[in-house]
Amino acid sequence: MKLFICTLLMLAGLIACHSTKNNTNDKQKTETWVFLMAGQSNMAGRGVVEAQDTLTDEKILTIDKDNQIIKAKEPIHFYEPNMKGLDCGLSFAKTLQKHISKKVTILLIPTAVGGSYIGQWLGDSVQRKVRLLTNFKEKMAFAKTKGIVKGIIWHQGESDATAKRIPLYEQNLRKLFGIFRSYAGNDKLPIILGELGSYSKTPENWSAINDIMKKYVASDPYAALISTGDLTHKGDFVHFNSDGQRQMGQRYAEAYLKFKK
Repeated sequence: MKLFICTLLMLAGLIACHSTKNNTNDKQKTETWVFLMAGQSNMAGRGVVEAQDTLTDEKILTIDKDNQIIKAKEPIHFYEPNMKGLDCGLSFAKTLQKHISKKVTILLIPTAVGGSYIGQWLGDSVQRKVRLLTNFKEKMAFAKTKGIVKGIIWHQGESDATAKRIPLYEQNLRKLFGIFRSYAGNDKLPIILGELGSYSKTPENWSAINDIMKKYVASDPYAALISTGDLTHKGDFVHFNSDGQRQMGQRYAEAYLKFKK
């Protein structure tokens, strides 16, 4: 009889421990906000990394090329090792952190690849050794196991700013974002877009892409567009400089926070 009672007590203890562990894991997951970073080189980052961009915070995380979670510091993207630089991710997370619960951990998932045009994303093409849509889908699935996917920050369009691709951009953008949200399992997932810079050598084409993005966000209540017209390039008339990247991160965060109100 004593053995039977002891066995019952042991089983009850094991069940309680298992339940506590599950509850702890569930709590950690709900207190981890995940954001995917997607697009081309101005999201992947080409700015110069400075000391301030390498200061880590235990509540701001990212992944390495092996999907291991690490403390975030710039550069965050790793797909193009010979071209990687400062992106807007850490600035985004640090700005967001100031306005949310101190219990929340922010996890940044990089998926942007330089030079990619939107047709490549839709076609799941390989760009610089990355199969774009497959990689995004895999990273989204991974993100969902680690926390709550709260949004996507997107900067892309320079490679679509051509006479041939501009007419297709709006429908392609709409289709791709529908796919992104389907992977997230959330058709109301906030997506924050960034304007192309105002410094292009083909300003009419870049302006046309910006106009399309403005039109798109006006039709999508769960999308927003940040302005970049006052930001500066790093000398190549294509990529934002370091200060521009940091300011973009702040603006992405401010735009996202409007969905929280």
